Amino acid sequence: MFWQNGRESSNVEDRRGFSGGGLVAGGGLGALVIGAIIYLLGGNPNQVLNNSGASDQTQQQAGDDSGKKFVSVVLGYTEDVWTNLFDSMHKTYTDPHLVLFTQASESGCGFASAATGPFYCPNDSKVYLDMSFFNEMKTRFHASGDFASAYVIAHEVGHHVQHLLGITDKVDAMRGQLNEKEMNALSVKLELQADFLAGVWAHYAEKMKNILQAGDIEEALNAANAIGDDRLQQQSQGYVVPDSFTHGTSAQRMYWFKKGYETGDINQGNTFNSANFSLN
Repeated sequence: MFWQNGRESSNVEDRRGFSGGGLVAGGGLGALVIGAIIYLLGGNPNQVLNNSGASDQTQQQAGDDSGKKFVSVVLGYTEDVWTNLFDSMHKTYTDPHLVLFTQASESGCGFASAATGPFYCPNDSKVYLDMSFFNEMKTRFHASGDFASAYVIAHEVGHHVQHLLGITDKVDAMRGQLNEKEMNALSVKLELQADFLAGVWAHYAEKMKNILQAGDIEEALNAANAIGDDRLQQQSQGYVVPDSFTHGTSAQRMYWFKKGYETGDINQGNTFNSANFSLN
């Protein structure tokens, strides 16, 4: 992936290695566990976590600008693509912010932990990312490469697009009407649509910026394959429970990313198969 000379987004908030402003800066597993317990009891976990001090590893991460630059450039690419696409739909695209953190942090959706992986919070329109996830992708999921990481960011920004188009609110409004199995199925459709939107982004990022190198799309597809619900469940427990899927199978995730990339047509991304969840 060609990114080194790309425009860096100004919407990256770096909370790594600091202890102020709602940030959790490390201090070891014990402090994190205590902080999580305090949070679940309704207290402020920062009273414990902010006083625990930043570790040498955290300070080293905060001083590594190459990772932040990569994330900033990819986020900048998403801003350029989605601003243009929203303009073509006669809509206004509002940039999300992306928060880099180490181990844990506060978000508008509650306590953010590296264990949950990257996620988007519609309450504050921010993507939360501990970049150690990229290393986990490489070592645990065998999904390495710059574009595999870019796919992860583009997927989370896809959730922001869904939020701006009102799809997220429609899904949330149905929670009280559905049982757990039905809600899981709806969550799968939401996640697959975000995969489709990541593919659409890749389609137009290549047209606008010429960012792709040989093998990049394969990297993204490999990442989508590695984090399918069926594959993750098979690896962790030796069997799969389809009714518990929340993100989709490996095959589904690959299919929808590839469809978004190959067509670039946002009208073909209605994974819900319902007019209520149209992207345009």
